Amino acid sequence: MVDQLLTAGIAAAAGVAVYLGAATRVVKQYERGIVFRFGRLRKGVRPPGLAMIIPVADRLHKVNLQIVTLPVPAQEGITRDNVTVRVDAVVYFKVVDPASALIAVEDYRFAVSQMAQTSLRSIIGKSDLDDLLSNREKLNQGLELMIDSPAMGWGVQIDRVEIKDVSLPETMKRSMARQAEADRERRARLINADAELQASHKLAEAAEVMSDQPAALQLRLLQTVIAVAAEKNSTLVLPFPVELLRFLERATPTPTPPATTAPPEPLPATNPPEPLPA
Repeated sequence: MVDQLLTAGIAAAAGVAVYLGAATRVVKQYERGIVFRFGRLRKGVRPPGLAMIIPVADRLHKVNLQIVTLPVPAQEGITRDNVTVRVDAVVYFKVVDPASALIAVEDYRFAVSQMAQTSLRSIIGKSDLDDLLSNREKLNQGLELMIDSPAMGWGVQIDRVEIKDVSLPETMKRSMARQAEADRERRARLINADAELQASHKLAEAAEVMSDQPAALQLRLLQTVIAVAAEKNSTLVLPFPVELLRFLERATPTPTPPATTAPPEPLPATNPPEPLPA
């Protein structure tokens, strides 16, 4: 009798253990559990921890609530200014309604991926090349809005969308390089012209000062000689300014010319002798 009771108790314990093993599920911290009983959705979401279900009758589906990083394959399109480009992006999203993510759409990851690709091609066709290269923040916001509108019905929230890279044809790259080089050359010429203008103003001011003080020109000449001699050159070219010659000319007294004698008076003309008669 005791042996039968012991055997029955062991069998009951084993049955309970098997039942608990079949009815117990573990939901992780970043997951939520959705229970279907005979194919019908049960109300409520199972929180993290141990979740008890009825074997055979219930099915527990776990939904990940972590942020998913979904790369969008490179899409080729023509911009509004008729330039062929290839653009790839990345989408960050998460599930906010586990029940809708399982019921409203068959595969929410695939649905978000396809929506991101079509939205990216639409953004390429509506934008200019300059916007794709320099105004990406605005395009990211527009792309996020286009993907988030249908995704909310699937229980998915788009957290962020980023355009990663814009690939241009080689001909367009060379054209842009020539344009950038021409722009840099233009800026260099403007800077050089502005420097020449400022230097001309300063030289004009220096010329006014030197015209008032001729000795300043001589001092400047001596400074130039010292600067050239510091280079240890064997040949020294000494400029001789015209202003210095004019200064010396003004400083030198002008000699008085010698007195000139009056020219002799011309002799009176005499008549030639008359010829003798034949």
